[in-house]
Amino acid sequence: MNTSNKSYTGIDCFRMIAALFIIAIHTSPLGTYSEWGDFILTRVIARVAVPFFFMTSGFFLISRYSCNADRLCAFARKTALIYGAAVLLYLPINMYNGYFKMENLLPNIIQDIVFDGTLYHLWYLPASLAGGVIAWILVRKLGFRRAFVVAVILYLMGLFGDSYYGLGKQVPVLGGFYTLWFQVSDYTRNGIFFAPVFLVLGGWIADCQTHLRQVTAWSMCIVMLLSMLAEGMVLHYFQLQRHDSMYLSLVPCVYFLFQALLHFRGKRHAWLRDVSLLVYIIHPMMIVAIRLAAKVLHLQTLLVKNSLVHFVAVVVTSVSFSVAAAAFWQRFGRRKKEWNQGADRAYIEINLDNLTHNVQVLRGAMPAKCELMAVVKAQAYGHGMYEIATHLDRIGVRAFAAATIDEGIALRRFGVRGEILVLGCTLPERASELHRYGLSQTLSDYDYACRLNAQGVPVKAHIKLDTGMHRLGFWVPVEKDADKNADKEMQKLSRVFHMKYLNINGIYTHLCAADSPDEEDVLFTRQQIARFYKVVNRLKKQGIHIPKTHIQSSYGFLNYPELKCSYVRAGIALYGVLSTPDAQTRLHLDLRPVLALKAHIVLVRNIKEGESVGYGRMFTADRDSRIAIVSIGYADGIPRILSGQGQQVLLGGQPAPVVGRICMDQLAVDVTGIEHVYVGMTVTLIGRDGDQEITAPAVAAQADTITNELLSCRGTRVVVTCCSYC
Repeated sequence: MNTSNKSYTGIDCFRMIAALFIIAIHTSPLGTYSEWGDFILTRVIARVAVPFFFMTSGFFLISRYSCNADRLCAFARKTALIYGAAVLLYLPINMYNGYFKMENLLPNIIQDIVFDGTLYHLWYLPASLAGGVIAWILVRKLGFRRAFVVAVILYLMGLFGDSYYGLGKQVPVLGGFYTLWFQVSDYTRNGIFFAPVFLVLGGWIADCQTHLRQVTAWSMCIVMLLSMLAEGMVLHYFQLQRHDSMYLSLVPCVYFLFQALLHFRGKRHAWLRDVSLLVYIIHPMMIVAIRLAAKVLHLQTLLVKNSLVHFVAVVVTSVSFSVAAAAFWQRFGRRKKEWNQGADRAYIEINLDNLTHNVQVLRGAMPAKCELMAVVKAQAYGHGMYEIATHLDRIGVRAFAAATIDEGIALRRFGVRGEILVLGCTLPERASELHRYGLSQTLSDYDYACRLNAQGVPVKAHIKLDTGMHRLGFWVPVEKDADKNADKEMQKLSRVFHMKYLNINGIYTHLCAADSPDEEDVLFTRQQIARFYKVVNRLKKQGIHIPKTHIQSSYGFLNYPELKCSYVRAGIALYGVLSTPDAQTRLHLDLRPVLALKAHIVLVRNIKEGESVGYGRMFTADRDSRIAIVSIGYADGIPRILSGQGQQVLLGGQPAPVVGRICMDQLAVDVTGIEHVYVGMTVTLIGRDGDQEITAPAVAAQADTITNELLSCRGTRVVVTCCSYC
C-alpha cells in the first residue's frame, strides 16, 4: 500500500508514549507507592506498547498488494542491522554481568540471539524479524483472513505458555509441549507466537481502507483495556501467570487503539520514529548509568529507591540522549538520498484521487445492479497496472478485464480480488493456471471451447458473441443467413453451457462503432445490440440460465447508457480521457485525467542564429536561441512523428515548442525568452502545469493516432509515481 503521502500523526506521537511505557515496565514507577497501582500500569496498561510497535510495522510493511519481497528484505536488513548494533552496544554490560561465564555458553548464545535477546529488552528485535517474515508469508500465501486465523492460533499457543500457563501446563499435551519449548526459549512472547497476529492485523488495517469511527474506536479500546485489567487481576490473584505479556483482551485492545490513532492526521513527525526507537534501545543503559551515578553521589534513596523519581530520571536521560543522537545523525550522518522513482528522468504521475472520482462518476451514471469492470490491460492503458488495479481493488472495484492470462496472473499476485476476465485467447494447455488463479477465460469460438474443456480442468469462462466486429467470438448469423445457419450455431452455443469443465459465468459482445455518431454506424451498433439480445433470448427459451451480460465498453456506455447489463467494461473513460479531443458522446460525465507525463531538463545550451539542432538538421535557429534537452524520447512513448509538428511542452506553467527530430532518448525544446530555466527543471508533456494544460487526446491527435495508442506505448523506462492518495 502506498502510504507515503499520508501523515499518520497519531501513530508517530504514540511511538513515544509506547517507548515511555517500555521504560515504565522496566522501572516500575509506582512500585514505591502502590503495588496494585504499579501492577495496573506496568503489567496491564503498558502491555499495549510492544504490540503497538508490531502493528505499526505490519501497517507499513505487510500488504496483500505486495508483488515482491523487496520491502520485506529491506525491513529484515534494517532490523538485523539495528539488532547487531544493539548487541554490540550492550556487550560490555553482558561481560560485566558474567554472561560469558555461564554453562553451555554456545547454546545459550544461540537461544538469546534467535529468541530472547542478549539483554532483557532486545527480544523485540529478533521477534520483529521473525514475526515480520512469518506474517508476510502467511498473508502472501493465505490472504488476510486465513493468515489471521493462523496467527491467532499461534497467539493462543503462546498465551497458555505465558499469562495462562497455570492452565496450559495442566493439559498433558500442552504441558509436554511447553516443557520442550522452554528448553528452546525462556518465553513464548516472541516472533513465532506473539508478534505475527499484530503484524497481520496492522497490514489488514492498511489494506482494507475501512476504518472505525473515532468515538467507536476509543470506546471499544477503553472497554478492552478494562477487560484486560480484570483479566490480569484474576490471573494474578489465582497465580496462573508464568509471565504477564499476553492477554486475551490484548489483541482487540491494540486493534481498537490503532484504529483510534489513525484519526489523528496532520503534520508528519517522522523524527519521532528514530527517537522512540533509540529510547527503546538505550534506556537500560541509562538505568545502569543512573544507578552508578546515584551510588557515586550517594543519592540512592532519591534516584533509585524512589521509583517515580527513578522513572523520571531514566525518561529524561533516555529521551535527551536519543534526541541528541537523532539530531546528530540527521545533521552529520551519511544518509542515502531518497530519490523519487523516475525523478532523474522521465516518469508518469498517477492522480489516484482523480481515479477514485472517475469510478464514482461512472458508477453514479450506471443502471442499478450494474457493476464496473475495470479494463486494466496493457499496463492499465499505460498508467501502470499495479498502481491502478491495487487502488481500484482497495476502493471496492470487484471486476477487472485483462488482455492475457499473464496479465490476469499478475493481477492476482498483486492481491486483486473478484472477477478477472481474460479478453484474449489463452492456450488450452494453460487451463490449470486459469483454474489456479481463479481467472475467467473468454471463449472465442466453439472449437476453442471444446479444446479448453478437453483439458479436464474446471475453468470459469465468458462466452463472447461476434455480433458484427468479426474479431473474436461465436459467430452470430446476420438476418439474411438466419434461417440457414442460426439453428446450427445455437446448438453449438447450447452445448458449451453443458460442457463438464466449463463454468459459464458471463456472456458478452463488443461494439465496433459505438464511438461514432454517424447514422450508419449508429444503425449498425443497434443491430449488434439486437443480435446479442436475440441470442440471449433464444438461450432462455432453451431453459439455459443466462449468466452475467456485458455489451458496453467506454463508448458503448457513453453513447448507449440505457442498456441494462451486468457489467460496464470501462477502459479509456476510467482514466478520465477519450480517444480523440473532438469526441462527441450522448452522456457527458465529469471525468478527470489520471495521468501526467513528465521529464527533466538535463542540459541547457545557447546556439547562434543559423545553427541547427538534432538529426538531419531538421531545426535551424532563425535567431540566437536557448535550447533545453529533455530526458524523454520516442522509446518512452513520445511519437517521433511529432517532430516538426509544432508540439509543445510546459515549463513553469509556460508553453515551449519541441524543436528538431525527437530522438530515442531525448528531445529538444526552444526555451528562448522563458526565464528561470535550469537543469533538473520539470517538463510537463501531458498534464497540467499552472493554468496551462496539454491533454493526451490533443497530443494523440497531433500524432495522427488515438489516446489509447499514445498512452499504451509508454516505454518500460518510464516509471510510475502516485502523486496523491484518496
